[in-house]
Amino acid sequence: MSKELSKEMEFFIYLIENYAYYKNKNAKEVMEELQKYNLVERVFDGYEFYHIERLENAYEDIDNLIKQAKINEQK
Repeated sequence: MSKELSKEMEFFIYLIENYAYYKNKNAKEVMEELQKYNLVERVFDGYEFYHIERLENAYEDIDNLIKQAKINEQK
């Protein structure tokens, strides 16, 4: 029995792998950072606007989400 991934999950995997390459990391490191700051669902839920924009816009958004989470963590 084969299970197909949703288009959202396929894009999420694509986004994480490409973001990792952009950040000179591996996908596991990126996922660990997103999990640390509880951002996995937020990034996954960004499908509707991430997939229609330049991929670099998604990278900038992810960078900003992580940056804000780090600032909030220090408060």
